[in-house]
Formats: sequence, C-alpha cells, structure tokens
Amino acid sequence: MKKVILYGDSIRLSYMNGVKEQLGSEFEVYSPNENCRFAKFVLRQIFEDREILKDTDIVHLNSGLWDICNLFGDGTFTTEKEYIDCMLRIADILLSKCKKVIFATTTPVRPENFYNSNKDIIRFNEIIVPLLKEKGVIINDLYTPVAADLEKYIADDMLHLSAAGVELCTGLVVNKIKEAAKEL
Repeated sequence: MKKVILYGDSIRLSYMNGVKEQLGSEFEVYSPNENCRFAKFVLRQIFEDREILKDTDIVHLNSGLWDICNLFGDGTFTTEKEYIDCMLRIADILLSKCKKVIFATTTPVRPENFYNSNKDIIRFNEIIVPLLKEKGVIINDLYTPVAADLEKYIADDMLHLSAAGVELCTGLVVNKIKEAAKEL
C-alpha cells in the first residue's frame, strides 16, 4: 500500500474525497481537513504533520490562489520572492521526507474575478515550475486543462472549481499520483 498526502488550499479540498475514493484500497490517503491557504500555511501544516509524513511515499501539493490574490489593488498578497522562497523550502523539506513530490499548478479564475488575475497566476506558475522541476518535483498542470473552458470548469464565484472542474482535477490528480506510484 502506498502512503499519499494531499496538501493545498480549497482547490485541494474540492478534489480530496474524489481522489481518496478513486485511488482505492491500494493507497492510504491523508489530507488535512484544514484549508492550507497560503504557501506559508502549508509549511506550518507540514510541521504539524511531521509524524504523519514518516514513511510517506507521495505528496501532492497545490498552493497559489491565496498567495496570488490582490486584495488592495497594490500587488499580490505574497511577493514573487516570498512565494519562491517558501515553495522551494517546502519542496526541500518534502523531498527529504518522501519518495515523490508532485506540485499542481495554480488553477485559473474567471476574468471577472476581482482579486485574482490569470496574468498573475500564469506569472507565478511560470516562475515556480522550472525551479521545482530542477529539484526533482513532478509537475501536475491543472492550469491548462481548466483554462481551456473557464465557464465549464470554474464556479459562479469566479474562483473555485465547478462540479465539472472538480471531476476534471480529481482525474488529473489521481492519474499523476498513479504515475508516480509506478516509479516507486
């Protein structure tokens, strides 16, 4: 049995039950009930889960929508440098404790979203993905498939996944975890 941990924000919360169900009895899946919000919150959650992380085979992580939000019109909540530093720190810690680490790119939002922009999301994804790849982190591109049809895959709140988006991302996460498990 492979031990898997899912970390991330409300996007992860939306697909975690489906992932657990679809992975089935061949995988032991842990996912905190807490919304891990920002990258720094993920870092804190990893500390809280230090015992759970022991003997973990695969960690699947997403973090970005909270970091990238622009609440006051003066820039992203988390600066690019802060995001990079924190995400690389998270990657180093997880890579030292787990066999495989997967990072899911931040999902897009509808253009009408007041606080998040796809321009910022694309920029943060483009900055972090190559740096994580260099460390050996597997990339799960959730952005591109969801961006293909924002009306279908993003809910009316212009931020979260719709039912179709949850189904899409659940399948993408399950497939990426199964691919990583085959390499173990």
